[in-house]
Amino acid sequence: MAIPTKSRSAKPSARSAKPAARGAVKAPAAKASTAKNSTIRAKLISSKLAYTGKNFSVYTDTVVEPGGYRAIRDVVRHNGSVVILAVDEADAADPRILLVRQYRHAAGQVLLELPAGHIDAGEAPLAAARRELTEETGFRARRWSRLVRYFASPGFLGESMHIYLAEDIREGTAQPEEDEKIELQWMPLSELLSMIEAGKIHDGKTIIGLLLYAAKRRSATL
Repeated sequence: MAIPTKSRSAKPSARSAKPAARGAVKAPAAKASTAKNSTIRAKLISSKLAYTGKNFSVYTDTVVEPGGYRAIRDVVRHNGSVVILAVDEADAADPRILLVRQYRHAAGQVLLELPAGHIDAGEAPLAAARRELTEETGFRARRWSRLVRYFASPGFLGESMHIYLAEDIREGTAQPEEDEKIELQWMPLSELLSMIEAGKIHDGKTIIGLLLYAAKRRSATL
């Protein structure tokens, strides 16, 4: 299926306003871990809410580390995020990947990224991936598979990210958030891999997703 390359500017969101509690994330109960090997986990002594924002909360935790050291850790709690690697395989030798180009205030620059978004409270990761792909790009996919789940920055951030491969896609109408000014761009996988090697892609989730997908394709041909 050949899909034309096109750009899309954001439109006012067609979704109803989200409740303020959407981003609130509860801290884990103040008790020791129930993991099978609890000797390698910290013991949580107390947890105090320091800040609540739209998409995350910050807690100040007092813990006893595995070696017995007592420490105070500031931890960002987040419901988690999804990343979508949508593929057009009209050219089986060099499939095209759907990306979004948008300004990121924290980075202070425009970044080229795979579509992504956070998981709403109580929402399944795959359902979030389907929703985010449609909201940001208008596309839908008939086949989905998860490439990986990983922690973005586990030193202080509790957010886990799920990267999904979306195949057999169909075009539709995007419904971006009011603050999302997004330009869509299709690019060949080979070009994106060259950009990663040259240090021209700076978004971590995009680098991870593209490299995993390329490795998956190589494994399938062995």
